[in-house]
Amino acid sequence: MLLKYAWAFLLICGLCCCEKAITFKLNQSPSQIVVDATIENGMPPQVILSTSLNYFSKISPAILESSFVHGALVSISDGNQTRQLTEFATRLGASGDSVYYYSIDTLSGGPFLGAFNTGYTLSITASGKQYTAHTTITSVAKKIDSLWWIKAPDNPDSSKVVLMARIVDPKGYGNYIRYFTSLNGGPFYPGLNSVFDDQITDGTTYSIEVEKGVDRNQTIDVKNYSFFNRGDSVMVKFSNIDKATYDFWRTMEYDYQSIGNPFSTPTQVLGNISGGGLGYFGGYASEYISLAIPK
Repeated sequence: MLLKYAWAFLLICGLCCCEKAITFKLNQSPSQIVVDATIENGMPPQVILSTSLNYFSKISPAILESSFVHGALVSISDGNQTRQLTEFATRLGASGDSVYYYSIDTLSGGPFLGAFNTGYTLSITASGKQYTAHTTITSVAKKIDSLWWIKAPDNPDSSKVVLMARIVDPKGYGNYIRYFTSLNGGPFYPGLNSVFDDQITDGTTYSIEVEKGVDRNQTIDVKNYSFFNRGDSVMVKFSNIDKATYDFWRTMEYDYQSIGNPFSTPTQVLGNISGGGLGYFGGYASEYISLAIPK
């Protein structure tokens, strides 16, 4: 019996001694253009161009500012007219950092505003390469009928409330939406899950919670992020979108929420930029509805 345990001990020691440190070198991915382009009914197009960074790149304001693509030739067409876009810069608060974007210069040709039921083609030439994308501003088919609030259930904080909406979804599949919320006159932020299809809700009128939009650059309080407070003034931006815009944000948000989870399924973000670019060009058919929550 003693000999048996001795052999077991030696076997365990041998297995432990077989451990070997493994090192590997990650390949450096070539930089690609990243397109963040939108057009909304009643609004001019806005196109942000940047270059991709490696997965383990160190991020700083200087690096982010240097990633913007300058001097690109960017145009947009609705099938009747084609307009060249101009590069602009805007500063972000007290930090002094700048964001660069391309849009319509009204001084050199008048406005170019998004319209319902209209298709748009975006063309980009940068660093000798050409990229194109297409999107459609649909009609406002799926709508918010009304907003109201209720006390947050099972929450000891009596100041927390849940925002509710009654949604009217017409018959016929293919009504995709994305929503945003603005709090007390602040910027619009998308919900943590901001896009939805109508596979289950087609042809119905239903009530659903509207979670507060989140700033993904900040730490998210997973227990309380969705609630509003008594005294808040809320505006909801409710946008009908085409399938390409829906697919981009559906896969992007899934990928974002799976970061750090070793058991999540790898996801390919589905962009609509041809020519080897990353990102998307999305059209938004939007309506705005507000609600003041009493204290």
